[in-house]
Amino acid sequence: MAFPTLPPELATERLLLRMHHDGDIDALYALFTDPATMRYWGAPPWTEPAQADAMLARGAAAFAAREAVRFALVPREGGAMIGSCTLFAIDAQNRRAEMGYILAREAWGKGLMHEALTALLDWGFGPLGLHRVEADVDPRNLASVKSLERLGFAREGFLRQRWQVAGEVSDSIFLGLLAPEWASRHAGPDRGGAA
Repeated sequence: MAFPTLPPELATERLLLRMHHDGDIDALYALFTDPATMRYWGAPPWTEPAQADAMLARGAAAFAAREAVRFALVPREGGAMIGSCTLFAIDAQNRRAEMGYILAREAWGKGLMHEALTALLDWGFGPLGLHRVEADVDPRNLASVKSLERLGFAREGFLRQRWQVAGEVSDSIFLGLLAPEWASRHAGPDRGGAA
């Protein structure tokens, strides 16, 4: 694996994926306080602005420790960040990472997350050198499951009552994608772009 010494920037047709910075605090707080956006997240909506500062600090520390890379999703034409995508729990020995993502409600249904995750996976399986990427999704989050399957992820397991968030118990679907599977998709018509 080739973990970067400096935070990378990735560009798609409509988005810039860059590391979070202090200018993202307000947009980050708005994103993580929205109950609809946080519906299937592994934690309840935020209640304190300090939680945004804490996330930035954790992200910087995880990057320095070579454990995670968290990207802010920013429209290329400018404006505030509209989401985030992350490769985390990076295991250099096994060339494996988990993937997480969140998108502001006003950006749903435009194919933006597919575009962002395509760029993230191109970078993860390319320059970073991953062999495997995993995702853990609430099975009720049908849009997320569909999005991952469209990217080529395969369902690999089901864990009953894995999460307890704000008193609600939920299951998990585990999905995985391998570097050779991703490489084989480069010849296919379903690469990046708007949906």
